[in-house]
Amino acid sequence: MSDTVVVGAQGRLVLPAETRRALGIESGQRLTVIVRGRTVLLEKPEDATRELRELGRGLQPDRSLVDELLEERRSAADA
Repeated sequence: MSDTVVVGAQGRLVLPAETRRALGIESGQRLTVIVRGRTVLLEKPEDATRELRELGRGLQPDRSLVDELLEERRSAADA
């Protein structure tokens, strides 16, 4: 799916009704704006939360990603 939108005078975008329906976006809902290079992504916060939970689903319960990250950073700093 693709649509063309116009940036208004105050920098506002209006998402077409079909796009909002397809994505389940309702009036007044907050979206996160993510800029990657010259690409702009809009994401519903609950979608980001769901995605993060799915990433962690396969991890062992006793595994600490924080401890692993700290160890990586310490090793990099020592190098």
